[in-house]
Amino acid sequence: MRHTAFRHRMAEEFGRVRAEMLAQDHVFSALGGRTVDEALEDGFTTKEVWAAVCEAFEIPHERR
Repeated sequence: MRHTAFRHRMAEEFGRVRAEMLAQDHVFSALGGRTVDEALEDGFTTKEVWAAVCEAFEIPHERR
């Protein structure tokens, strides 16, 4: 998944403003104690990050 597609999915799921806040501020244990932005900067794939977001926020499988 491209970064633009990932950001679009985040915005669709949480709304643009909340998605940006989550990416900057929410720490995910599945990402080794990183935020979304930190994980992407550290080389995690968008697929790995999206999976962690979906798991943490219990996003239904049909929207994953």
